[in-house]
Parts: sequence; structure tokens; C-alpha cells
Amino acid sequence: MDYYYATPLALFLAWTLAQGFTLLLALTTNRSRRKLPPGPSPLPIIGNLHLLGNQPHRSLAKLADFHGPIMRLKLGQTTAVVISSSDMAKQVLQKQGSAFSNRPVPNSVHVDNYHVSSVVWLPASRPQWKNLRKILNNYIFSVSKLDASQHFRYKKIEELVVYCQRSSQMGEAVDIGGTIFRTLLNLLSNILFSKDLADPYENSGKEFKELVEGLLLGLGKIDLADYFPVLKIVDPQGKRRYNSCLRKLLKLFRELVNERLELRKSQNDQKTDIIEALITASEQSPQEIDVKNIPSICLVLSVFQDVFVAGTDTSSNVMEWAMAEILKAPEVMKKAQAELAEVIGEGKAIEEADILRLPYLQCIIKETYRLHPPAPFLVPREAGEDVEVCGYTVPKGSKLMVNVWAIGRDATLWEDPLVFNPDRFMDSKMDVRGQDFELIPFGAGRRICPGLPLAVRMVPVMLGTLLNTFKWKIEGDVAPKDLDMQDKFGLTLARLRPLRAVPLPL
Repeated sequence: MDYYYATPLALFLAWTLAQGFTLLLALTTNRSRRKLPPGPSPLPIIGNLHLLGNQPHRSLAKLADFHGPIMRLKLGQTTAVVISSSDMAKQVLQKQGSAFSNRPVPNSVHVDNYHVSSVVWLPASRPQWKNLRKILNNYIFSVSKLDASQHFRYKKIEELVVYCQRSSQMGEAVDIGGTIFRTLLNLLSNILFSKDLADPYENSGKEFKELVEGLLLGLGKIDLADYFPVLKIVDPQGKRRYNSCLRKLLKLFRELVNERLELRKSQNDQKTDIIEALITASEQSPQEIDVKNIPSICLVLSVFQDVFVAGTDTSSNVMEWAMAEILKAPEVMKKAQAELAEVIGEGKAIEEADILRLPYLQCIIKETYRLHPPAPFLVPREAGEDVEVCGYTVPKGSKLMVNVWAIGRDATLWEDPLVFNPDRFMDSKMDVRGQDFELIPFGAGRRICPGLPLAVRMVPVMLGTLLNTFKWKIEGDVAPKDLDMQDKFGLTLARLRPLRAVPLPL
């Protein structure tokens, strides 16, 4: 028995000493051969992990103020390079994007080998990744497909208005984030499966929202197994068990796919949703689409930032932040409502084609993306080889982290960067589609979020509808200037406390 317990301890001590020696050797040799990016001095074993804190986006932004826009950190056994300026982001995402096109796979997403069929985590050089990306672009996010699904979006927005009208009549506050999430969830589920997954009056989407939020929050937190690979065997933080929600979501989508396959056997009338299109494509071109992988495709659509439900989760966060900023600045609400009344007509429905005629509404959304990007960091990239970036060597295997939160608050780019001021975009052609690196909430380059085309249609229409149908008041006796604007860190950047507001008649 003593030997049983002593052997792991001895192995751990030996590994610790070996790592300490390796770190010391790395710090004292070969420095003259290559110029590494600057960064804080690491501690033995843990490196710079202690510097991240509970809000790494803020901690790393402060460190970048001292060490510069390209900064090296030692996180356990891994090397991370943090990008904190628009110029550096353009360099690594566009000019040298091919060298950083792959992504390190987190320990937690090894659940059920999910990562091997995910467009998010597959290497961009793999034919499977290219095929999945083609499916997303052709069957879901193409202009023709989005145009064809407009009626779904308008229907769900009408249901949102009815729900808010009921709350208005009863004088009750609306949970902005939760309500928007359910609306977008049902929009997604109808586009995918022609059915609702949530009832706003029964709060039935709450469990699904908690699953998605829990997964994204968990993925955003530090997992020691990602920084000390030897620990993957024991999974010290239980991340795989924690991400049992991943299995639950996969099970849900697998059941929906199987349900559709059974319906197709017994019914002649076919749906016009995405799952039908994928099944049909699988029958016509089995070499391109394997019907067995459709649940995995749907799971990707439902969970991560750069596909459908991630777009739903992040879009609900952006909507909640936008409403919070508007409620905190009543003059912004008045100006937006005046524009809507003049261009659309007070209380009238807004269509996607109207958005180009609403420049101030667009400015509000851009300013929200600047201050509150859907994710504080873009999904990390990985250097496939030693890469020279602006005179520095980024070592092979380094994790590349782009801090879009810091870029959006860079005082060298933005006047009064902490102030919510939509007018800063009024005379600017800057856009969020990945060409203006001062504002890249969806990323840039070949791995830009494929759900961007839906987000840029849906968010303005939903926000404009809420502002053109109701006046809004913060719940309780909270003064606008006292509204809590704290965030909580995860893969997405949500509000620490949900926003609750009362819709009032115009």
C-alpha cells in the first residue's frame, strides 16, 4: 500500500524537478538565437498563470500597456502570445494568417471526440474542415438561404413584440437577455428543424440557455490540463464531467435528426429547413456530406461563437449590452427613436432592407461591439511553425490570443475609449466584417465567424424593433447613471447581472 501511494508522488516530484530544470535551461540558453516577444518574467512551474486572474481580458490588457501589443506569456508548459493592437491583429490574422490558421484544441472539447468533426477546432488544412465550411456557407449562411428564411425572423420578432406588450400591459419588467435568447433560439430551431425549442411564457428555454452559457463559461475558464498536458490523464478540474452539457446538446440534436429521418419515411411533404437540405444533400452527394455527421454539424451550429447558436448566444449578449448602454444614456435612446420615427414611422415594423437607412442605429450597434465584443478573445490560434512577426519570433506550438476587448478600448485608436458614444461612427465607413482591424468582433481572415451574415441582419432589426415599439425604463428605482455594467468572463462576455427593464407605451 505504501508503494502504491509513493510511486505517483515520486513521479510527480520527478516531473516537477524536470520541468523546473527545463524552464531554467530555456531562460538561460538560446536567447541570442532568436528575438522572442517581450513579456513578464515567469515563475517556476506555473509560469505566468497567476497573472491572469478572474478576468484575463482586463489583466492581459494592463500587461500589454507595459510590455507592448505583442506579448509572450508562459502558461504552465505552454507558450502564449497575446495580440493587443489592431496593427498586430492585421499582421497575424490577415498578412500572415496562413501561419496561424489552426487552433489548439482545449481539453474539455475532447468529450466524445467532438473536436474531430467540428468546424471550430479542425485544422483549416484538412479536407473535412473545408467541406464543413462549404456546407455552412452554401446551405446556411448564403445570401439566398438567408433571404429565404426572412419570414422566420419576422415571425419571431412579432412574437417578441407580443411578449413585451403583455409585460408592458402588466407593468412587469422583461429579462432582456433571456427573452432575446429565447427568441433567437426559436429562430434557430425553426431554421434548422421547423419547430420551437422554447416557450417564452413557460420559461422553457431556460435550461437550454443555462446549458449553452455553462458550456461557454466553462470553455472560457482556465483548465490546468490545457497548460500541463500530463494532467489530461487525470482531468484535475473535472472539465470533461462539467461539459456533460455538451453530450446533452448532442443528444438533443441527434434525436431531432432521427425524428426527421423517421418522418421522411412516413410523410410525402418535405420541410424546407436546413436539416432537410442537409439530408437531401447527403443522399445526392454522400461523398461530401455524411448524414451521420449532421448532429455534429448541428451541435457546432448550436454551441460555438463562429456558428449558429454561438451567434444566438453572442447576439443575445450584444443585444443586452446595447440595451444597457441605451438605458444608461437616455439621450441615445431619444436620438435612436427619433431616427426610427422619421425613417420608418413610430411603431411600424422594421425590415432588413431598412437598416441601411438607419445610420444612427448602426452606429449604436458598432459602438456596442467595440465596448462589449461577443467574446473578449478571438478563438485562439496556434503557430504551426516558428513565425517571424514584426521582428519577433513566435515559437512553433505557441497559442495566439487576440484580445479584441483591449483593441476596442485602445486609447491610441479611440477618443475617450471608455465612453459609449455612437456618434464616433457617424462619419466612418468602419465595419465589423473583418476588414477594419480596429473593430473585429467576429474575427478576420479565413476563420472569420461564418455566422456573421446572420448576425448583421438580425441584431439591427431586433434592436430597432424594441426601440421603435416601446420606451424602456430600468426596473426599480435605479438611476440610469447607477446601472451596473460589470461583465463576467467566459468564452463569451456576458453581463454579471441580467438586465431587467420595463417596456412602456410610446
